[in-house]
Amino acid sequence: MSDYKLFQEIPTSRPTTPLLDQVNTPADLRELEEQQLPQLANELREYLLYSVGQTGGHFGAGLGVVELTVALHYAFNTPDDRLVWDVGHQAYPHKILTGRREQMLTVRQYNGVAAFPKREESEFDTFGVGHSSTSISAALGMAIAARESQQPRHVAAIIGDGSMTAGMAFEALAHAAHVDANLLVILNDNEMSISENVGGFATYLAKVLSSKAYTRMREGSKKVLSKLPKAWELARKTEEHFKGMVSPSTLFEEMGFHYIGPIDGHDIHSLVNTLNNIKDLSGPQFLHVITKKGKRFAPAEADPIGYHAITKLEKEHKTHTDQRPKPKYSNVFGQWLCDMAAADERLMGITPAMREGSDLIQFSKDYPNRYFDVAIAEQHAVTLAAGMACDGLKPVVAIYSTFLQRGYDQLVHDVAVQNLDVLFAIDRAGLVGEDGPTHHGTLDLSYLRCVPNMLVMTPADENEARQMLYTGYQHQGPAAVRYPRGAGCGKAIEEQMQALPIGQAELRQTGQKVMLMAFGSMVTPAEKVAERKGYGLLNMRFVKPLDRNAIIQAAQDYDVLVTIEENVVAGGAGSGINELLMQEAVVKPVLNLGLPDRWVDQGSHNELLAECGLNAQGIENSIEAYLKKLAG
Repeated sequence: MSDYKLFQEIPTSRPTTPLLDQVNTPADLRELEEQQLPQLANELREYLLYSVGQTGGHFGAGLGVVELTVALHYAFNTPDDRLVWDVGHQAYPHKILTGRREQMLTVRQYNGVAAFPKREESEFDTFGVGHSSTSISAALGMAIAARESQQPRHVAAIIGDGSMTAGMAFEALAHAAHVDANLLVILNDNEMSISENVGGFATYLAKVLSSKAYTRMREGSKKVLSKLPKAWELARKTEEHFKGMVSPSTLFEEMGFHYIGPIDGHDIHSLVNTLNNIKDLSGPQFLHVITKKGKRFAPAEADPIGYHAITKLEKEHKTHTDQRPKPKYSNVFGQWLCDMAAADERLMGITPAMREGSDLIQFSKDYPNRYFDVAIAEQHAVTLAAGMACDGLKPVVAIYSTFLQRGYDQLVHDVAVQNLDVLFAIDRAGLVGEDGPTHHGTLDLSYLRCVPNMLVMTPADENEARQMLYTGYQHQGPAAVRYPRGAGCGKAIEEQMQALPIGQAELRQTGQKVMLMAFGSMVTPAEKVAERKGYGLLNMRFVKPLDRNAIIQAAQDYDVLVTIEENVVAGGAGSGINELLMQEAVVKPVLNLGLPDRWVDQGSHNELLAECGLNAQGIENSIEAYLKKLAG
């Protein structure tokens, strides 16, 4: 493998990539000679290092699939043949090879290239993703569509980076065996899924198992030996035993797939040869490819988790530059979890593969027997917590808002219906910025406040987050604290934990004519408007239950009520205030401010707040426009 470079640093200026510059589409790639592909992979990896260094973004997974991406577009006639990428962390090399090379310098930026495959962005992005483990289901659907339309296209799902840990992937695998459609599933095994030693014999076996001669012999033997049941059974068991010695094939073979592998995912010639063989096979095929996350960038190989994503490269050549003195909300949660665990041995911490993102690092070290990372399995995480709560434990589920959507049925039926003591620490609520619409937490207030038995809280600052976590933990029944991504406003955090009065808002400021009723992250910009305009301000704190007395009093004392939330307006916290006023027969002008009824693309948090009219100036403008309407 001497053809390949080992990179030690991220380039700070655009590298020289003469071969890559000739590849504007996969059709250009397929014009190259196979012996040119190692050089192309070198240039592609170096350009990926450079472009992500300029913009920040997902990093390690893309470095690990450079050779696989080149081989796939070389062997298959994309976009007519369908490639379905899972998660999207792996898809940066794919985007570079499919006409977006120079645009990658805008990735994750406002009006730039999306962080994940996006159908509206390119015909080569066959399926929009962001959440994991969807590729096999989507690809199977495409394979069925090809069969029904009698199109001789190939369909491949590329799944990896932990996505095989989710139940949905196995549901799709189980179904594929019962469908008469040609589907290739490629497991990009980068030590986040199934690992297996890769050696010369295993690579040789993969070539044999994917060859036409072996397939013809295998299918012909089935027909002959099926007439001799005992002989057929012996032959089948012998084949499984032989293959099982060198690869984890049995599981996938039993599910109805023809298993091939494992092969070295960085040997581009072996990949191309194997993919060309597989193209002519019918039925469900499973190719097991071993890769290394962060491949050929030495720091990422040594720390694949730390280099899963990086921030924009600064002049001092550091990739981790976030040294803000204000703690992030996730840090506040992580510290609270350790403090609470020290005080109560019943506490159990659960996360669906978000140990670093949700800051359970210290907790996992201090309380390894009380820490449960269930991998990418949100449904299981929620019901696991429910089972714990049934027998007296106090589970805390640390989960992103957008990922809790995947465990919603379990939250309803397994937790809320049974009124179990489960605390949901919901991170990344509201607009999360550069990851875009698949990761924005814009729906949780709407889908939580309609669930009976739920307690729903929104902290305005870091200290309130700590006290609300304690409040939810002490509450008898299901509770949720939803907080935004990033740092708070610099509020001093009190070490002493005190439960807040349930359903009681905080009056921050009295004023004239207009009462602002802000939830969570919107308290800070609302405070600026209230001070500037002399309006009243309520920090609502609780979405469920709402503070009935404070709302009725505000309706009596002020001419106009304005609700402000970093959640969709439809069914959100403001809708709850409207409902309460109608139930109390109180007629009062109410302006509901929140996120629009459309998907918000990527950009910085400040850019997106401004676009949605939820920064201080946008809030003030909306109120002024509403007051003019009322004045006629």
